[in-house]
Amino acid sequence: MRIRIKKLRPEASLPAYAHGPDEDAGLDLKAAADVLLPPGETRLVPTALALEIPPGYEAQIRPRSGLALKHLITMPNAPATIDPGYRGELQVILLNLGRQPYQVHAGDRIAQMVIARYERIQWEEGDLGGSRRGDGGFGSSGR
Repeated sequence: MRIRIKKLRPEASLPAYAHGPDEDAGLDLKAAADVLLPPGETRLVPTALALEIPPGYEAQIRPRSGLALKHLITMPNAPATIDPGYRGELQVILLNLGRQPYQVHAGDRIAQMVIARYERIQWEEGDLGGSRRGDGGFGSSGR
């Protein structure tokens, strides 16, 4: 699949597979600026990239497990969806759950991006068919 991408600044890094496309589902996204993340706070981290995602697809932005494990850095809206009609800068919301400030440096890997197909739906109102689970939720499978 080919997706058009635009560098909004020359120093921007294209998303890349760390181990190659046959081994990784996600492409690493890199920060395009230095951003300080104080404990307990969120910041928007720019990538200086814009995408032209084809209709029927979305870009899912996900946290990096290494940042979460080592520094308690995550994304409060994970996974984030980038819709095919959006043409603005791709930015990542990062949250510092740790007790220490975390410094993001330009060029750091900050998130992963997965391109996924989605289906368009039409609602069909009416009675629902039965199932074994029924309306059981929120812990119902643990009984």
